[in-house]
Amino acid sequence: MPLLLVATGLALVFAGLVYDVAFAGIPYQDPTPEMTADYARHARVASLIRWVGLGVALAGGAAGLGGRLARRLR
Repeated sequence: MPLLLVATGLALVFAGLVYDVAFAGIPYQDPTPEMTADYARHARVASLIRWVGLGVALAGGAAGLGGRLARRLR
């Protein structure tokens, strides 16, 4: 189970990177206010996906380490 969480978290981080490249992309050189708002919204979504993925991966790693320590202390 912890390994699945780590793998899912890493997949989410990768998905956030793909979303960032596909939808936010490179900022415009001379954008209109609407283009700036659209870019900022997509960049925030991509960042949120990456942070959630990192949290899930770290939770899976912590659960794996906790399980190993619990088995060792028995």
